[in-house]
Amino acid sequence: MKKILFIFILFIGCFGFSQNEALFKKANKAYNTGDYDVAAKNYLKIIENGEHSAELYFNLGNVYYKQNQIAPSIYYFEKALLLKPNDKDIKNNLAYAQNMALDAIEVLPKTGLSRIYRSLTSYFTFDQWAYTSIGLMFLFIIGYLLYYFLNYATQKRIAFVGSIICLLLSIATILIAYIEYNTFKSDQPAIVFDKEVIIKSEPNNSSQETFRLHQGTKVNVIENLNDWQKIKIADGKTGWLTSESIKLLKDI
Repeated sequence: MKKILFIFILFIGCFGFSQNEALFKKANKAYNTGDYDVAAKNYLKIIENGEHSAELYFNLGNVYYKQNQIAPSIYYFEKALLLKPNDKDIKNNLAYAQNMALDAIEVLPKTGLSRIYRSLTSYFTFDQWAYTSIGLMFLFIIGYLLYYFLNYATQKRIAFVGSIICLLLSIATILIAYIEYNTFKSDQPAIVFDKEVIIKSEPNNSSQETFRLHQGTKVNVIENLNDWQKIKIADGKTGWLTSESIKLLKDI
């Protein structure tokens, strides 16, 4: 019975994969012929089937960019960048889409050390840092075994030093993975989808207006209260808006 169930699950998985592959090819063909509505429809069907990839989100971003739909274009480019944070094509196309947005928000300057740390840690995602740590620990074990079995003093010294370096790097990378994971969990970026939204000082319609945002602007959700979200933008300003005005990027 278990064997039959396994074969059934395997069949369903293969069928789903082939179906998504056919939809992806159909969507690409529609995109290349300029039929962007059909392309978007098929890409979205793949997402509904439970598949998520940087390539899929990147293509969706391109579809909406071609249709001058600012918010969904930026939204899907940002989702693609979450999965491939160092992809140059995604970054370039995201920058083009952001040029269509109305809000020009000045980013708060970072200190020198903070900037250096971010440039280093952003090279990999937190799970890639964790895999790197595992690889370095494996190299440490190999170096230790070589130190134990090698006969010549010079070779043993090299193996020992190399293993210690790998151990220290493994500890450093697992710490980075831990910090980046916590940062990823606490960070809740979202994209404004309303053409224009009034940001309130408090989570109610009768409160004072603090500023306004427009479609395509990226915000970070820092608090939730019923149907209201407290957001923070790149220049440090905060305020409240309704949940339906934005779409969270980390909804995978």
